[in-house]
This record gives sequence, C-alpha cells and structure tokens, in this order.
Amino acid sequence: MKRSKRYKEVLEKVDLERQHAPLEAVKQVKENAKAKFDETIEVHIKLGVDPRKADQQVRGTVVLPHGTGKSVKVAVFAQAEKAQEAKEAGADFVGAADLVEKVNGGWVDFDVAVATPDMMSSVGKLGKVLGPKGLMPSPKSGTVTFDVGKAVKDIKAGKIEYKLDKTGNIHVIIGKASFSVKDLVENYGALLDEINRAKPAAAKGKYLKNISVTSTMGPGIKVDSSKTRDLLEE
Repeated sequence: MKRSKRYKEVLEKVDLERQHAPLEAVKQVKENAKAKFDETIEVHIKLGVDPRKADQQVRGTVVLPHGTGKSVKVAVFAQAEKAQEAKEAGADFVGAADLVEKVNGGWVDFDVAVATPDMMSSVGKLGKVLGPKGLMPSPKSGTVTFDVGKAVKDIKAGKIEYKLDKTGNIHVIIGKASFSVKDLVENYGALLDEINRAKPAAAKGKYLKNISVTSTMGPGIKVDSSKTRDLLEE
C-alpha cells in the first residue's frame, strides 16, 4: 500500500504498538490530523464476544456530550400532531404516505430516519431502499417511537448508534479534529461507559480487548483499554 509523505512523517513520530492513556492517544491523533479539511475522529473497539451468537450481540445508542461535529439530516415518518411535533423539534423532512412514496422512488437524502409505530406498516415496505443504507427505523436504536420530538432533538444533539459487526468490532465517530482534546476525551468516555453497560451476560473473559483512535487520514493510535476512569489524566 502506497503511503503519502505526510503519512510517513506521522509514522516516524508515533509508536503504533504502545498502548496509550486515552488523553495521550487523543492528543496524538489530534496533532497528526493535518489534512486540509476537518478530519473525523473515530474509535475502533475489538470486543471479547462472539458476534455469531444472539446472546452476545452489542448494540445501542449514546448521546455524545459534545456531539459529532456533523450536521445530521433527519427524516420523520409521522402524521397529524406527531408530524407537527417533529417539525418543531427541528426535523429536516416530515411526512406520512407522501414521504413513503418519495423514498420508495429512490430518494434518500437524509442521515437518520425516525418513525412513529403506527407508520411502520408503511415504512416497513421500504426495506429494500432503507435497509442496505442502514436507514431503517428500529426500536433498538430508539428511532421507532411516539416521542418523535425527543428523538429528533437527541439525534441533532449528537446521538449515535453503535453496533457490533461480523468481526466483533465496533466503529464509531466521536468528533472532529477541530474539537478540543477535552471534548474528544469526554465523548470517548461517554461511549466507553455505554458500551461497558451493554456488556452481554454471556460474554466471558476480557470484554474490551483492543481499542484504537484514529483520524480520517491518520494512523490508529492504540488506547489502554483498562483505563476507563479519570480519562482526562495522563
């Protein structure tokens, strides 16, 4: 794999094998994010669970205290007073049968879809359109609810979904390179707390196996997974 001159220079400055304290890891990632755009900061976590077993799935949501830095477009499938509630909460697109028809035609210019339970009989038919893009509303992610106002506000405030993939890893955005180190570490801490709370009862052995933090164009910096408290300390 060819690497850019900038990437090679970064590699000379960091130890890719050593496990760093969360604060130190975030500082290094932020310092190395020198691209001409505001790089996204990501966390990648390898869990000690078997993703093939139903009782060891790890999935949930968390509202990052400082958001993700991304502008999120929210579409809400609702009608009557719930549609108005969604609009007042800041939803970008709101509709019922009309919105279902539009999406069925291939339009998916939004990042998150929310639906009231009474709309799911219609929204469920959009599986072929929304499913492959990961946009289908789900009760597990809190996007099928009658409390559409809260759902929209949480998403706009930085609510993200985390989900175990087939290889036993979780990949999540925790902010932008322009964020302060403190804000990034606090977002990381909120994510870690939530994933620890979601630990399956059937999981055996070490749960947080490997953690790394990286930016869009930078290398991954390993984080000491045993450090889950007092994260703003070196």
